[in-house]
This record gives sequence, structure tokens and C-alpha cells, in this order.
Amino acid sequence: MDLSELRNENELVNLFCNLAEIPSPSKKEEKVIDWICNYCRENNLTCETDDYKNIYITIPATDLSKEPLLLSSHLDVIGDDSPVMPYLDGDLIKAKGRTLGADDKAGVANALYFAKELNKRTDLKHGGLEVHFTRDEEADMTGIKNTDFSKIKSKYALVLDSDALGQCLISGASYVLVELKVTAPKGGHSGNDIGDPQRENAAKLIADLVSEMPQGVFYSENGQVITSCNIGGILAGNLEVTNVINTEGKATYSIRSSRKDKENELIQMMKDSVDNFNKEYQEIASAEIVFKEKMPMFEKNEDEYIPILFETVAKKVGLIPEISSFHAGAETHIYANRTNANGEKFSPYLIGLATVCNMHSDREYVDYKTMIKGQELLKELFESFNK
Repeated sequence: MDLSELRNENELVNLFCNLAEIPSPSKKEEKVIDWICNYCRENNLTCETDDYKNIYITIPATDLSKEPLLLSSHLDVIGDDSPVMPYLDGDLIKAKGRTLGADDKAGVANALYFAKELNKRTDLKHGGLEVHFTRDEEADMTGIKNTDFSKIKSKYALVLDSDALGQCLISGASYVLVELKVTAPKGGHSGNDIGDPQRENAAKLIADLVSEMPQGVFYSENGQVITSCNIGGILAGNLEVTNVINTEGKATYSIRSSRKDKENELIQMMKDSVDNFNKEYQEIASAEIVFKEKMPMFEKNEDEYIPILFETVAKKVGLIPEISSFHAGAETHIYANRTNANGEKFSPYLIGLATVCNMHSDREYVDYKTMIKGQELLKELFESFNK
């Protein structure tokens, strides 16, 4: 079977391919936005965009005593504006010579197809479905950051952006940028001034200070990394100039954590190292450390309703569920720190409805059978949510 035959046989696969064939690099998603809005018109789906061109699709409740549910995916992909030509390799859909865009067109396709099918149903009493498609997740997350959350009534948000079918990820790590700087202002010439005990070399000092800082896994639970610290780089002096006593050294780190108490503990440890350094080198050199939050934390929610429901449903459809945390960032992190139209704090989860491999590379692919199975999982999950 080739891809054209598969597309004729399966509407979900065809929808995914239609979406994938539209290049949509970050901040250049206009064509796929127009395509989805037109698809909604053709299928009688209520669809609107906000000032940032994020998309909101609403399926009205048929039972007002039940809660609505939100499905969320992002429209942008890693890649450029060049043509996307999908092809079938066994069970795998790939693209010729570039990224396929299954991250996150697989999530978009599953959400959009499910909304279309739900909108036609008259047999199911439900609290409504909300679908939110955002721009620019891959680069700066400006889409979700510019979302009009007053348009969203759901408390539970299923972010369809995990890379493995059957995943329900319940927490994710923050990202804190750490900037470390050492200054030894006297400097000098290594020949003339090397014997002066008041002249320390900032290159040596930054190396000493870095050697005292945590590196790697700081805290883990049940074999999963919860908090980590990683040095990005060190900059001091000039490799071609060896006769100068350097006056400045810099280093950068990233801190990732899905527990605030452990993040705070790590930050305090790094601050203490800097304080001890400044006491030791008082009036000779000084160090400063700055912490900048780049991604808020997605902490585990005490409400375990969705993970328990997901585990039950996944087993029912023949999948082995994975309920775990992830040591990276996603739009779940923004939802976790926002409130809906009713002033309720969101309960977000990163959900896997397809297996996508080699994301962000020209070797990216999606197993189309997992995408079809993901639709079955989503259907059963929504029906169980509304029982």
C-alpha cells in the first residue's frame, strides 16, 4: 500500500497529511490557520481566532451538568517554508528531505478529527469540548502566552504533544537560566605582576567556583530526574594570550525542576557557594550570580482524577499506560500557571496519542497505526470522562 491508498482508506491519516503538507514554521503559520478555519466551516464547527491568530473550536455541551474538556495542540513545526512531501515507509509516515511536522500536526489532526466526529453525534451526553490550537510553541511559546484564557471554560487541559502513544505526563520541569560572573579588577601582566598576592586571575577563580557548583542530577524520585543543574559554558580570557592576568570570567547554567522546594534548595546551594567565595576573596575579587526564570514549573497536581481515568481507559483499549513526569518544557507549564474563564486553575496533562520519533530532524516520522489507535484512546477517554 502506498500513502495515497492509505489516505483514501483512512480519513484521520488523510487529515494529518493535509496538515503536514502545509509548511508552518514558527510565526509563519498563516496558511495552516486558514486551512483549519476553512475545514471548520465545511464541517459546521464553531471556530474563532484571537488577536494573535490562535484558534478556538467549541462543541456545545449536550448536558450542562457535566464539565467541558479542553484539547490543546500547537500549529508550528521545526523547519522552513520548503514543500513537505509525505511518503509511506512500512507503517511510518516520513517526509522527503526535511522534518515531517508530526510534532505537533499529529496532535492537531487527532483533536480536529475528534471534534468533527463529536459534533455529528447525538447519542452522547457530554459537557462540551474545547479545542485550542496555538502558534509559535517551538520558538518562544508566544502563542500560548498570548492565549485569551477567558475564552476557555474547561478545567482539565489535555495537551496533545507527547511523543509516545499511551503517555500521560503529570509534571514537567521548569527552566531557570543561571548567569555566574567573577571579577578580579586589578588584573595585570603575568610577568610583572604574577607575584602580587592581591592579583588573582579571574579565569582560575571562575574554574574553582564552577568546580564547587552542582552538576547533573540534583534530585530524583523513583528513577526519574526531578531537579538538575547543567553548565552551559565558561568564558574567560583568550586562548592566544597567556601573559595577562584575566579580570573577568563568566559561566552559564540551566536549572530544570518539577518540584519547587528542590529548585529552591539547589538555588540556595549555589548562592551559598558565591557567598563563601566573596568572603574568601574579599577586596581581591568578587562573584555574582543571577537566576532568570525562562519557563515556569509544571508541578504535579494533587487532583489525580485524569491520570487514574487515563490509566483505566488505556488498558481498556489495549495499551500499556505510562503515567510519569518529563524533564523538559511544554505548553502544560503555561496552563499550570493560568486560570480559566471561571477563575479555576487549570489541571493540564501532556498526552500521547501517537508515536513520533526523531522530532525536529529530517529523520522524523510518525507511526500511522499509533495515530489511529490514539483516536480510539481519545474517544474512549472522552466518553469515560462524561459518564
